[in-house]
Amino acid sequence: MPLDLLLCSVMFLLACGSLLVGYPVAFTLPGISVIFAGLGYAFGIFDMSIIGGVPQRIYGTMTNVVMMAVPLFVFMGVMLERSQIAEDLLESMGQLMGRIKGGLGISVTIVGALLAASTGIVGATVVIMGLMALPTMLNKGYSPAVATGGIAAAGTLGQIIPPSIVLVLLGDQLSSAWQASQLAQGNFAPTPLSVGDLFAGALIPGLGLVLLYILYQVLVAVFFPKACPPTVDSNEKIDLKPVLAAFLPPIILVVAVLGSILGGIATPTEAAALGAVGAILMAGYKNDKDNPMPVVVAGGAIFLLLLLGGLFDLRMGREEIPVMDYIAFAVSIPTLLAMVWGLFVSFMRVYRNRVIHEVVQMTAKTSSMIFIIMVGAALFTLIFLGFNGDYYITEFLTNLPGGRLGAFVLVMLVMFALGFFLDFIQIVFVVVPIVAPVLFLMDINPIWLGVMMAMNLQTSFLTPPFGYALFYLRGVAPEDRVKTTDIYKGVMPFILIQVLALVILYNFEGLVTWLPELIFGTGL
Repeated sequence: MPLDLLLCSVMFLLACGSLLVGYPVAFTLPGISVIFAGLGYAFGIFDMSIIGGVPQRIYGTMTNVVMMAVPLFVFMGVMLERSQIAEDLLESMGQLMGRIKGGLGISVTIVGALLAASTGIVGATVVIMGLMALPTMLNKGYSPAVATGGIAAAGTLGQIIPPSIVLVLLGDQLSSAWQASQLAQGNFAPTPLSVGDLFAGALIPGLGLVLLYILYQVLVAVFFPKACPPTVDSNEKIDLKPVLAAFLPPIILVVAVLGSILGGIATPTEAAALGAVGAILMAGYKNDKDNPMPVVVAGGAIFLLLLLGGLFDLRMGREEIPVMDYIAFAVSIPTLLAMVWGLFVSFMRVYRNRVIHEVVQMTAKTSSMIFIIMVGAALFTLIFLGFNGDYYITEFLTNLPGGRLGAFVLVMLVMFALGFFLDFIQIVFVVVPIVAPVLFLMDINPIWLGVMMAMNLQTSFLTPPFGYALFYLRGVAPEDRVKTTDIYKGVMPFILIQVLALVILYNFEGLVTWLPELIFGTGL
């Protein structure tokens, strides 16, 4: 075995092993990288000048416009979580659907999908649903397996339903790998891959997965009615006003964020800023429902500003400016002031209740963790490539039996297995930059690959005995009423559903690529 192959193999295995036993990612990746760079230099097979590219990588991370969306999406998710908006959603949906068998389980799935689209944070969604929905489901006679399985599966929808932090990080890494693979093939003007492409590609699979979950729960209600009885008296009247009050704000927020991206009005980073502002307004409304006027005014102003920005060119530095653009610009100034006023009032409401303090702290912690892992992973990838790791990975995957299918299945199995032990952030930053360029050389669509990877990681979050979502749920489930085996039993059907979804997406690639091509004209 060549010495460089031995060193890069041991480096990769040692990094994974160190992470498995609990060493901090921020120190493990750069520490192991530096050690093996020194070993390679001592044996005369590594060029130390490669490390000179690290500052450039770090600077590139700092100035990456796409990655600026990460703290904004994290802020949006944490703000919605800390504002207890999910409680209103679950309570309202439970009242609406609870009169039918399996209705509360279906409610959990729908609310999980809305929270996924609003927060994109798996752990937060599982914990919220486990704390609020699980006791009610158990008290009303739900089977522990049915209740916990539905909650764990709904909580993982944040992996695949946009706007998802997973898709933002995957989009950044896959974009770099896509550009590199195209340059290697002699294409010096490749079609760029954007996070918006992944958002559009994941929308239909994400919604389809929600429908499959609901279909399964309907079948359980039909064939095993005692496992999911009604939770609300069928004679009880439904008040639609609180239901609409709970559902409309998050739906409007999701439509505004996704619609601005898919409609070409805003970039993902700008849409993330819109989502953060919308989350502040929702939290402001939640903290003072008796005085909704500032929130309504700000929300209307944002809608009008988006409309003006989409219909008119508001830049004033041009040589020739049409009259209508002048009028639109004049209208936008008081509209902007109205938006700032409503946002300020909402912010002060959140500030007085000390919600903003927790949100900012959690956003800073999560964002700094992501970016420090990015820096360590950049160093790790550079040194891995310095040992010709990309060459050996390419040789290995291209010579596998089955060709394109064999290489794809192996990569997916490795990512699935790593998902038992490692966080998705670590997998995205360590594994994807190594294997993605090779898969792209095999004529694999990058949008389709990104969505398949996201759904694959989502499945590993659920798989016993190490799935992250299971640990989250086990931590909040009452030990005297829910056994660990109940959780494992409950998630198995949802794992099979996700595997079925992966098979469907593999055989019908158009389910992923059709919407990006329709909206952006992306023919990758």
